[in-house]
Amino acid sequence: MEFLSSKVTTFLILFNVALFLLETKDGGSTNSNVALKYGVLYPPYIRQGQYYRLFTSMFLHFGAYHLLFNMYALSVIGPAIDYVCGPVIYLVIYLASGLLGNVATLLYYRNLGRNNMSAGASGCIFGLLGACLVLAVAGYGFSLRSILTTLAINLFYGLSSRRINMVSHAGGFVGGVVITALVLLVV
Repeated sequence: MEFLSSKVTTFLILFNVALFLLETKDGGSTNSNVALKYGVLYPPYIRQGQYYRLFTSMFLHFGAYHLLFNMYALSVIGPAIDYVCGPVIYLVIYLASGLLGNVATLLYYRNLGRNNMSAGASGCIFGLLGACLVLAVAGYGFSLRSILTTLAINLFYGLSSRRINMVSHAGGFVGGVVITALVLLVV
């Protein structure tokens, strides 16, 4: 239960789980109407001015497995980023990466003319993986081999399923790399 050592990680996990439980009570997180009610990313609604969905969708998940996989990854990666970067920078990386992943998704869907719903913390988590990569290269004690292996496994798994939003993963990852590199340059 290493995530308990990080107040930010604990809060994020509890917040995601609480929203999942509320969705479940209202009819289920895989119910499209419930997902839309709670703020899932949905391009037609964003085009109508509901920009908050770029943010709220980071905390919503489609089903228990989606939630569990993301919260497990967060519980493993989050405390390390918190320890090295501090809670404020960690939260900035997390939220900005998720936002960039969602903006990338929105642009991708627009270019394809698709109106798919999207949700989950994956963009945020890939942002944290991007931060880990930068910190490994910068000599902050992260295992470059472990990070590259994790990325390769996720790339293989993500490309094997049409239901996984790889655009969000890529946007979040790039966001985490850029933000962490900028932080290291400033500090």
